[in-house]
Amino acid sequence: MIPASIGILGAGRVGTAVARQAITAGYSVTIATAKPVESIRLMTEIIVPGATPATAAEAARADIVIIAIPLHRYRSLDPSLFEGRIVIDVMNYWAPIDGELDDFENDPRTSSEIVQDHLVGARLVKSLNHIGYRDMEVHGRPAGDPARRALAIASDDAEAARAVASFIDRLGYDPVVADRLAAGRAFQPGTVIFKGSHTADEMTGLLSAACATIG
Repeated sequence: MIPASIGILGAGRVGTAVARQAITAGYSVTIATAKPVESIRLMTEIIVPGATPATAAEAARADIVIIAIPLHRYRSLDPSLFEGRIVIDVMNYWAPIDGELDDFENDPRTSSEIVQDHLVGARLVKSLNHIGYRDMEVHGRPAGDPARRALAIASDDAEAARAVASFIDRLGYDPVVADRLAAGRAFQPGTVIFKGSHTADEMTGLLSAACATIG
């Protein structure tokens, strides 16, 4: 599958940065928040020119859906909207910044595995969580550029991971794919991957070493 449309839930700094980069890369982009469509139309025109304001249900019909809302609100998402959809989870659990959340403090799984458990039927992919929103629009490079930054991908769905890899490549980054969602632990907050910028070779080594310790 070669994705052509991107739906984004969340119009914060991360969601809007990804939206602008996706538009620059030639994607059709819809963006939704918890507010009515008309109330975000002006904001969309100013902050994300070229994107279409939409309801969550409309954004969820895109080829790839990006969830960029505060993690503590993940249970507000209607799982039925994401049935069979490719979903990128860009959310992070970062207790020192966001405070402790029982769902994540008392569960040994990664945050994305917990989100996947809520979004039953979604084809969840973890990525885009380990690049700052300011970097998103300035670090992209053409394919083959030796300074091109890599971004990690983790999913239990190989086809969904390939679609997201195609998207990330068009955004200007080298995708490096891990074959299971649990591998997202390797690039959660506090990890070496999360803290730095890495080439594809460096990312491959870091991801492989981290995955070997996950078991």
